[in-house]
Amino acid sequence: MKNTIAERIADFLKRFPPFDLVKKSDLLEIAKQVTITYLEKGKVIYEKDSPLQDHFYIIHKGAVVLIKGNYGSSEVIDKFDEGDVFGLRPLFAQENYAITSVTDEESILYGIPIELFRPLAAKNKNIGNYLIESFASHTENPFTKKHHLEFFSESTASVEASSNLFELQPIKYTKKIVTATPNTRIKTIAKIMDEHNIGSVIIEENDLPIGMITDKDLRKKVVTGLHTINESASKIMSSPVLCYPKNITIAQAQISMMKHQIGYLCITEDGTPNSKIVGLVSDHDIVLLQGNSPSVLMKAIQRSNNTKDLKRIRENITLLLRGYIKSNIPLTHTSKIIFELNDATIKRIIERCLEKMKEEPPVKFAWMSLGSQGRKEQLLQTDQDNAIVFENVSPDRLEDVRAYFLKLAKRVNKRLNTVGFEFCNADMMAKNPRWCLSLDEWKAQFTKWTTNTGNDEILLSSIFFDFDISYGDALLTNALAEHTLKITKNNSLFMSKLGTNALRSASPLGFFRQFLVESDGEYKDFFDIKKRGLMPLIDAARLLTLNYQIKTITNTGERFEKLAELVPENKELFLACSYSFKAILKFRTKHGLINNDDGRFIKLETMTKEEKLKLKRCFKTINNVQEYIKMRFNLGHLL
Repeated sequence: MKNTIAERIADFLKRFPPFDLVKKSDLLEIAKQVTITYLEKGKVIYEKDSPLQDHFYIIHKGAVVLIKGNYGSSEVIDKFDEGDVFGLRPLFAQENYAITSVTDEESILYGIPIELFRPLAAKNKNIGNYLIESFASHTENPFTKKHHLEFFSESTASVEASSNLFELQPIKYTKKIVTATPNTRIKTIAKIMDEHNIGSVIIEENDLPIGMITDKDLRKKVVTGLHTINESASKIMSSPVLCYPKNITIAQAQISMMKHQIGYLCITEDGTPNSKIVGLVSDHDIVLLQGNSPSVLMKAIQRSNNTKDLKRIRENITLLLRGYIKSNIPLTHTSKIIFELNDATIKRIIERCLEKMKEEPPVKFAWMSLGSQGRKEQLLQTDQDNAIVFENVSPDRLEDVRAYFLKLAKRVNKRLNTVGFEFCNADMMAKNPRWCLSLDEWKAQFTKWTTNTGNDEILLSSIFFDFDISYGDALLTNALAEHTLKITKNNSLFMSKLGTNALRSASPLGFFRQFLVESDGEYKDFFDIKKRGLMPLIDAARLLTLNYQIKTITNTGERFEKLAELVPENKELFLACSYSFKAILKFRTKHGLINNDDGRFIKLETMTKEEKLKLKRCFKTINNVQEYIKMRFNLGHLL
């Protein structure tokens, strides 16, 4: 008859070292002899100087701490979680226990008989190496520490330099080119360049390149008075044209431009001026290809002339982010760099859309980024949340002014979607008339949410109170921020409701500290890292920031760090919250890059044991700050 319990134990053991090195038949024999022990929190498993037991342990569920000294000592030297082995080293050394082990939570432990395991270790080289590493490192389980500084570390590191092979790749050239004939007037050439927002025009005859006019030619030869705008293009064009074939490498293009001190190369069918024009390469195109430097990317964004360019730059921003995460650059640095690049992209799109509007803005305005971008936390490409606030106007002008900004917003939202910021499913975008308001309208809206507060108002407050200006007049957003603090100051009813909402964020862990996964829907059995890991900390930081009247800081990590400064008696808690938030956000980013999505929903089987352990430690901080909120706002009776 099958021993199903033993098989289940064997299936569990084979997931973790050193049992993953044991043959299946041997593992089943061990499993048949395993003792199963349930212990409540705070129970001693073995104590310092006590005689050896006849087995060591692996944690099936729960957590165990190792204490230096006897029970009651507060000096915790290590903490173990599901799948961790402990109590093995003393059995091989034949020495009494040198430390004390205590359950940190309700736990289920599997006791592995040493007499069964010892002969396996003697004949299996890999298990022997595992034990040697364990004993040499003076730790019960080296595998829990192997990646300790690699995953959530904020230590300094540097990005690896890009491969030299990059410069040997064929260059990508612009196929949509603008040409003119040698008889075209210089005035017309200048208009063409302005209309197409380009810096050069190829002068062609019978589809062959015979010259080129750049903005540099216009400055040096026309603006200085050497030629008039009514003369023909042939008078100022540079000739002959430097031509290359389609397969020219990036390195060749760079060297040629530097050697001849020019900013453009013409691509023809055979690489000579005697064949048909097929494209154009500019020094700007090369800058876009070298998208592994924040400064290069920033310059490329500021110089971009079309949405396609910005989309390509966004792809390079993702490559930069991937390099930062892989090289373990501190998240504080990473998030600031990516925010600035995202913000510059938004700004450039707004600038270009304003250029295409037939009229100047009727009044001053500001484009507000909301949500993760408003908090400077948007690392992966997620949906866009934004709004417009504009200067107060008389009632008779209000709708006309709004119509202008709605038209602008529609263009901006569309282009943001094209470059990678997806449309918000809930329509929390500036093109929605509800979110395109005058300053007084926004103030009235915020006041309504904080005085007549239901579930919808709490949700809207949570979204719109995290805003940051991406373009426009900062006086408008500053005035709105001041108003937010004013209407929430001493507003105990609203703060209680906001606090209650912060506590409703679902706990990340269930019984025996197991990850709570989605029970149904598209992501059934997936873990929602945003809802269960990030949002509880985001909500807590927003609530406490309003409570302590902290202005202008929207980033969750920075909010907690400011709170640690203002409330020194809870400094340790708030710094732990800041660290945990960054750690969880880094984890989401890492998995999002691996899976090429927003990283929100994660399969538990793709997570390593080290990742699960570190996340659980971060989740403990969530419980701590929520307990603090309960006490601070006297919310225990409401839950």
